[in-house]
Amino acid sequence: MDKRLRGSAAKTGREGFRLPGGRRTWLIGGGAALVLVAGGLTWALWPDGRPDPRARVYTESTACLLTPAGGTADKRAAPVWAGMQQASLDTHGKVQFLEVDGPQTGANAVTYLGTLVGGKCDVILTVGAAPNAAVDASAASQPNVHFVVIGSGKSQANVSIIGEEDPARVTERVRSVVADVLSETKDR
Repeated sequence: MDKRLRGSAAKTGREGFRLPGGRRTWLIGGGAALVLVAGGLTWALWPDGRPDPRARVYTESTACLLTPAGGTADKRAAPVWAGMQQASLDTHGKVQFLEVDGPQTGANAVTYLGTLVGGKCDVILTVGAAPNAAVDASAASQPNVHFVVIGSGKSQANVSIIGEEDPARVTERVRSVVADVLSETKDR
């Protein structure tokens, strides 16, 4: 028999294999590894005490704004949009805006106003000459829609007019009117 193989074929029991460092060393090392893994999992899965972020829950109410071509950046539209956003925070109603593209005429704005009416807005606010002219021309044919005109417009049964000039007062009036309408709609 080859001397290199001597002992490996002849010994078939436990005496032929030994753990390096001994069994006790391996048991202590395994126990330490288990403690580290358990500690790491506990740390990683431990709740941090902060509530989970939640998506904002909106009601079915929607307030819409029709603006001139500048959108909410328009100096007349900015305070109106700010008031609408404050009302949204108060009532959880949705707010959105649409700007009139192209010629800034009442006839062109009527198309955009029709888009908002078809979008089931609970209240439609307008600011600027073209959007306000569109309400003057269309409000009578939409008796179930509440319009709020910022600036000047024709008084009609379903039209409220906010004639304020000061941006801070416009923001507050818009917030109040929109919050009232969105709260009414929410309670239905």
